[in-house]
Amino acid sequence: MQLRPQLQIQTIIKAMMEDVIPALDQSNQLAMQSAQLTIGTLTLLAQHLPLEYRFDCDELARLVDCAQALADQAQGKTRTQAAVDTLAQAQQAGAQVLERARAEPDEIVQAVRALRSATAETVRAVHAEGSGTVQAQVAATVMAMSKAQLLRDRSWLLMQGWEPDPTRVPAIETLLAPIARG
Repeated sequence: MQLRPQLQIQTIIKAMMEDVIPALDQSNQLAMQSAQLTIGTLTLLAQHLPLEYRFDCDELARLVDCAQALADQAQGKTRTQAAVDTLAQAQQAGAQVLERARAEPDEIVQAVRALRSATAETVRAVHAEGSGTVQAQVAATVMAMSKAQLLRDRSWLLMQGWEPDPTRVPAIETLLAPIARG
């Protein structure tokens, strides 16, 4: 069970190349072309996925700049002024979103990995040196966090069909905290 789309895509590509394509009737050109198209599309997704966030931020920055230029240039009557007012509001909102978009997605993933590693080392250190009371408190804290994360992981992969009773797993949207904006 893989959570990261890049690993999932690579697994699907490998399965297509090693299992599906060899099992196809090699004389069925439509099936062979469809399988190759699937591999090509997945390869393209894998290449673009890490850049998608930056692509969107770049487009937003260009649109913010374009909106400013249009607002400076646009002249007209009531309809034009109303359009420019709406454009100015959208431009300001876009600029604020862009200002908040500081961390790259990979930075977040790396921070998660660093915290996982540091957490594991802290647990090992407490287990080696801490009192029984401290060990129990640390164990309870880690188990509570792990239980909540496992539920999110299960919900994230719900559509893969691994759950014996999917109705008992909440939708992922209900388990994710909103992004805190400071």
